Amino acid sequence: MSKFNINLHETIYSLSNALDLVGVDHIHHGKRVAYMAAECGKLMGWDRWRMDDLFQAAILHDSGVSKTQVHARLAQFEWENEAEHCNIGASLLSSSRRLCHLSNIVLHHHTHWSELKDLNLPLEVKLSANLIYLTDRVEVASQPCFSGGSDILLAREEITAKIVDKTGSWFCPQLVDAFLSISASEAFWFMLDGDHIDGYLATWLSNCHDHEIEFRELRELVRVFSHIVDAKSPFTKQHSDGVANLARLIGGLSGLPEVKCDMLELAGLLHDIGKLRIPDELLEKPGRLTEQEFVVMKRHSFDSYNILHPIRGLEEIALWASQHHERADGSGYPYHLNAEDIPLEARILAVADVFQALAQKRPYRGPLPPEEILSILREQATGGKLDELIVSRVEANLHECWRTATMDACVPQCSNKRIAEVVC
Repeated sequence: MSKFNINLHETIYSLSNALDLVGVDHIHHGKRVAYMAAECGKLMGWDRWRMDDLFQAAILHDSGVSKTQVHARLAQFEWENEAEHCNIGASLLSSSRRLCHLSNIVLHHHTHWSELKDLNLPLEVKLSANLIYLTDRVEVASQPCFSGGSDILLAREEITAKIVDKTGSWFCPQLVDAFLSISASEAFWFMLDGDHIDGYLATWLSNCHDHEIEFRELRELVRVFSHIVDAKSPFTKQHSDGVANLARLIGGLSGLPEVKCDMLELAGLLHDIGKLRIPDELLEKPGRLTEQEFVVMKRHSFDSYNILHPIRGLEEIALWASQHHERADGSGYPYHLNAEDIPLEARILAVADVFQALAQKRPYRGPLPPEEILSILREQATGGKLDELIVSRVEANLHECWRTATMDACVPQCSNKRIAEVVC
């Protein structure tokens, strides 16, 4: 089984940048929460391991949020159904051995202290969850200042008053006291600026060394994030899994060694992570995208690269993921590479992406049957866009490719609207 040298802090930090994209303009939320929570934890003398768990949980606390519409609700100090994204996030983290210990913290990061204090959970978990809740609400209340509103020093008394008002009901009094102590200085509020936050988190990143991790565990970790992407729309559910499985199959049919097939599977899981920036309405639009909308859509593969390339050990995977919309004739995006400049793995990923997208239901059409998909792949290959040899391997194993790409997909329905946009 393949092994990868990965820095877990670096991986979580980079992938948390993807969560920032969901907010479009509301960025650095998780990082600000992590900074404030860590400062409170330090004041209370929490040990290194407890602080590390707190930091990770704070960065990932909104991993249950995929939709821009849901993210918009997070900006409200109080809102209905806030527990839903906590449940989703906790479930996702539970699926990874490297992150499962954070799931209860994330599950309860919107649970009021009046209820949480009596739950049968370790005190450390309850305090960490409630501290994230407290600092999360501070960040939300501060958001207008980061969007060009009033200076944060002028707003801090009002923000602090909101927290104090919920002492004992929403928030543990001990945590409120810690927050009031650390927030008394101007420096605390100045640090919430985006540039300063990145610098603060760089120190945390430096405290973790690379570790050898088996492919199976790394796949579990990246699937947390691929599932966040696919949850943006019911029409993209299981897309990343389908692309990953098909890319791996085609890699094996192409004679690639196991480690390359493992990397292809990871690239398939992560290739669309940049789509978290795309507004929900574009992904679910039943009609043709306008030119302006298509321009917005086209940046997702570049965003995928920017999220993934800082993770040492995943550099090639980041490159392949960013190139899954490149075409052999140079008409693809975002780099307009020609065939000789596109790695074999990226060409495999491109075919797998087109195949799976056509095999899956979309708002503008039903899933296409294998023969119709093959016809479109052949047309694209003959037209110089997709790799002919890779398409021929798909043709020779068409029904195995179909099963691999669709898993539990619906029975195919014929026809063909906006096929060109799916292929592009």
